[in-house]
Amino acid sequence: MHDSAYSLTEARVLYELAHAEPMETGELRGLLGLDAGYLSRILTRLEGDGLLSRERSAADARKQVVRLSEAGTTTFRTLDARSAEEIERMLGGMAESDQERLMTAMAAIRRLLGDAPGREPFVIRPPRTGDLGWAVQRHADVYSREYGWGIAFERTVAGLMGKLDFSARDAGWIAEAGGERLGCVFFEHVDDRTAKLRMLLVEPSARGLGLGRRLVEECVRHAADSGHKRITLWTRDCLVSARRIYAGLGFVLESSEKGRENGVEVVDEIWSRDL
Repeated sequence: MHDSAYSLTEARVLYELAHAEPMETGELRGLLGLDAGYLSRILTRLEGDGLLSRERSAADARKQVVRLSEAGTTTFRTLDARSAEEIERMLGGMAESDQERLMTAMAAIRRLLGDAPGREPFVIRPPRTGDLGWAVQRHADVYSREYGWGIAFERTVAGLMGKLDFSARDAGWIAEAGGERLGCVFFEHVDDRTAKLRMLLVEPSARGLGLGRRLVEECVRHAADSGHKRITLWTRDCLVSARRIYAGLGFVLESSEKGRENGVEVVDEIWSRDL
């Protein structure tokens, strides 16, 4: 590995000991999922090279404790530096946007395979370049898959997004965790009295975390802080979770009207709340 005399597995042993030494051999075996005999042979080789030492545990003489020697620490640091250099060469030619896409994809793989240690706390931030296109695309993808709405709905969302003027009094918020976008909501200034909540979305993978409510709260707070007296929104009766959030935050159903979206029957609703 990295032009050294050691295999990937041997380097992993050095890595774990460098970050958690001293360690019982049983703990090391469980952590790496190695056969006891295979691990014993690896430890014997590394010990013969002067990279580690083994001794009986003071707490339980039946167990062995392993720790890196000074030479072992030096060898690990060399391997670690070469690994970082290799990654830098791989990523150095990528644009920053491609690096972000790569990291997001890697995080998704870990999450989908159930290997992630747990979802990172989400943050809510203003939109950046690329966020508006993402919001339109995810609205189209999610609602087409879950409700059968088609390209006409995507055009509607794109039109609403195109009306927002972030250089004036409109605003938006993106929820993310670990660099992955998880949701959004937008604020439209109608006049000095009235505002609109627009395009609330929470990714299916992030539902149940309270993210939708937090986004709506942010939009409502902004409307009140900016002097508006009333905020309205458009939704549909099939969006049960969103309607529950709106009702829980004081919105009331103002009107409803039957319609069709891509051949699918829908009920459009207008909700409002005084501020």
